[in-house]
Amino acid sequence: MRTAKIVAASALMAAALYGCSSKSEAQAPPAPAVTVAVPLVQAVQDWDEFTGRFEATQSVEVRARVGGYISAVHFRDGEYVRRGQLLFTLDPRPAQAALASARAQLSQAQAQLALARSELARSETLLESQAVSQAEVDTRRGALQTAEAAIAAANANVRARQLDVEFTRVTAPISGRVSDRRVDAGNLVAGGSSAADVLTTVVSSAPIHFVFDGSEALLLKYQRQARDGAAPIQVRLQDESSYTRSGSLDFTDNAVDTASGVIRLRAVIPNPDGFLKPGMFGQARLAGAGTYNAMLVPDAAIATDQARRIVYVVAADGSVAPKPVQLGPLVDGLRVVRSGLAANDRVIINGVQRIQQPGMKVTTTNGRIQPVATPEAAPVTTIAPASSATFANSLSSGD
Repeated sequence: MRTAKIVAASALMAAALYGCSSKSEAQAPPAPAVTVAVPLVQAVQDWDEFTGRFEATQSVEVRARVGGYISAVHFRDGEYVRRGQLLFTLDPRPAQAALASARAQLSQAQAQLALARSELARSETLLESQAVSQAEVDTRRGALQTAEAAIAAANANVRARQLDVEFTRVTAPISGRVSDRRVDAGNLVAGGSSAADVLTTVVSSAPIHFVFDGSEALLLKYQRQARDGAAPIQVRLQDESSYTRSGSLDFTDNAVDTASGVIRLRAVIPNPDGFLKPGMFGQARLAGAGTYNAMLVPDAAIATDQARRIVYVVAADGSVAPKPVQLGPLVDGLRVVRSGLAANDRVIINGVQRIQQPGMKVTTTNGRIQPVATPEAAPVTTIAPASSATFANSLSSGD
C-alpha cells in the first residue's frame, strides 16, 4: 500500500514538472523584429572642408596726388563707381598758375635758343674772314647747346605742371564699391605720397576671393595626386545650409607657415550681384579625389563594439552577425562604408538596439536605404566636420 502511494506521488510530481515545462516553452519570447536592407551603392565625391574669409580682388586707398583745397565731392557714399569716374575736385587755381609760370619759362628758353643760334651763325661767318677766333665760335656753340638743354628742362617742367592740374581731379583707380568720404569739401589735404590723407577707399566686388588655410597634410595630398588645373570649390555663408556658390582654387602660397603648419590658399568666386562683401566668413569645401562607387548606410545602423565600429547583418537563416567596418564621410545623411561590407549584405537599418548578442535569431522586414534630403533654408549653427562627400551626379547643381 505504501509503495502504491509513493508511485502515485511520483506520477503527480512528474505531471506537474511536465506541465511547467510546457508552459515555459509556450511563453518563450518571439524573435525581435528588425528592418534590413542592402547597402546603397552610389558614385560619390569626397570634399575637404574649411572656414575662411572673403577678400576683395582689388582694394585701393584713394589719396590725392597733389595737396590742395577740396572744392567738391562727386559721389554718394557706398555707391558703385567705375574706373576713371570723378570722385573729388581740388581747387585747380594754384596748379594752373604754376603751369602758366612754367609755360612762360619755356617761352624765355625758346627766345634764348633763337638768340644762341643767331650768334653762332654770325660767328661762323666771321670766322671765314678771320674776323673772330675759333675760340669765339666754340663759345657760341656751347651757348647754343646750353639753350637747347634749357628748352628740354622747360618742356619737362610744363608737363609736370600739367600733371598737377590733372591731379586736382581725383578719379576712381578701379571699378568697385566706394566707401564713405573721409573728408568733406572745404578741407585742405596733403597729397603726393603714401603718407597723404586717405580720401576714401574702393574695393572691387566681382569676382571676389575666398581665402583659407589648409594643413600640410592636405597640401601633401593634393601634390601627390598631381592635380592639374583649378580645383573646384563650393562655398556657403554662415546662415546657409547648402553650398550654393561655386568657384575654383587659383592660388596656393609658396611656403608653409612654420609656426602653425598651415598654408594659405585662395579661390575665386563669381559675385555678379555684389552680395558677398570683403570680410565675410564662409564655409568652403574643396573637391578631394575623383569620384568612386561607395556603399552607404544610415548612421542609425552603425554600432560601437569597444574601439570598433560595426554593423549587424542577417544571414539567410535569420541569425545576426556583426561586421567591423571602416567608415567615411556623410553623404546626404548616409554614412560611407569604405571597407568591411559586401554589396549583398542584409544590414539591419532599424532595430539595432534589439540585438542582444551575436547569433540570435530575428524576424526581418525588407526596407530600402534612401538619401536624406537636406533642408535648403534651415540655418546652420554647428561647425562642419573636417571632411564630407556628396553624390557625384549632383556636383553641377551647386552654382
